[in-house]
Amino acid sequence: MDKIRRKILETGGAGLLAATVPTSMAFAQSAPVKIGMSMPQTGGLGAGGQAALIGLRMWVDDVNAKGGLLGRKVEFIVYDDQSNGANTPGIYTKLLDVDKVDILIAPYATNPTAPIMPLVKERGKLLMGNFSFQVNAKVQHDMWFNNAPWNDAKGWSEGFLEAGKNAGAKSIAIFAADAEFQQNLANGCREVVKNTDWNLVYDQNYPGNNTDFSSIIRSVRAARPEVVFVACYPNEAVAIMRSVNEIGLGSQVQIFGGGMVGLQFTPVMQSLGSLLNGVVNYNSYVPGMKFPGIEDFFKRYTERAIAAKVDPLGFYLPPFNYATGQMIEQAVNATKTFDNKRLADYLRRNEINTIVGPISFDKNGERSKPRMVQAQFRNIKDNDWEQFKNPGKQVVIWPAADKQGDVITPFDRARKAT
Repeated sequence: MDKIRRKILETGGAGLLAATVPTSMAFAQSAPVKIGMSMPQTGGLGAGGQAALIGLRMWVDDVNAKGGLLGRKVEFIVYDDQSNGANTPGIYTKLLDVDKVDILIAPYATNPTAPIMPLVKERGKLLMGNFSFQVNAKVQHDMWFNNAPWNDAKGWSEGFLEAGKNAGAKSIAIFAADAEFQQNLANGCREVVKNTDWNLVYDQNYPGNNTDFSSIIRSVRAARPEVVFVACYPNEAVAIMRSVNEIGLGSQVQIFGGGMVGLQFTPVMQSLGSLLNGVVNYNSYVPGMKFPGIEDFFKRYTERAIAAKVDPLGFYLPPFNYATGQMIEQAVNATKTFDNKRLADYLRRNEINTIVGPISFDKNGERSKPRMVQAQFRNIKDNDWEQFKNPGKQVVIWPAADKQGDVITPFDRARKAT
């Protein structure tokens, strides 16, 4: 555990706890409130995790500058889980039994989060979720609240498949990593396909962290689908896109993408450059979407991210991690307590205003009003990360409330569109 430990104590600035009590004096007289988590900082999810941590640290700085939570300084404790779910149960046991944290935040992503769900439920602890998917479907922990903009598997494939249908597509290929998150996404797509009139012409799982997709892409091409849905993690996404560029999918393919994690991260987008053109994929935020306070957040985030040499745009995870802090802050201020059951009851019953819009939860702790988008990459040039700051590089095609343009099909045409 010592080798993977990275403990970060976030200290706050000045500010006033009350009209006559300096924050520094109030903090000195009160024990800190401890918020703890693991976060992938190395491994396949490390790039996203490092960016997400900046969002959380920004909230810690902001709340401490305002006087902390109920007059207590927030102490932020975080460990690197190395993107490995085998590490997370031990880390969260330590957070509870050794660090004695008051509030838990889940690690980024499904695969590191799923193993801790039984532990957290058994201990009766509030757990703020962090862009995982369906980890509470079986556990049914009533103190779980996910910050992600999606709800069930339908949201991942509904808009994607709708775009394909509108282009006249009838056949589909699905391939996904053999891991919990990716299979959850793929199974959601399979369920929709099974209950509609799609013709499933190819369906294949592959080992996680695979780096050679040439045989899969050749098999997909041979099956001649009109839509290709992919569920993968970042390193796999890069390898898949390079194989698609080298081998091709066939002129009959109308849309390609859907559930590819990684295509939201600036380093990955910059690395792939023009290879992204035409891809339709899910996202949480793209330029042009309107949220109160989001522009100020990104301005401050980018300065810190460049200094830390992590994702300089941070569209995907950082604002939602900052929003996690806002949810904790509003629940604590409203209930005047750190009691996890009372905080959970408040979050379950109330809508919270955040920099990613209002957030409310259903009975399973997932978003009651999902706001995930499908967007198409267009006019992407090579080796230019700043281009992604501009509207029009990722055009929202679904849902209607956030739509910025119509999807360009077929895929070969979309890749060449200017």
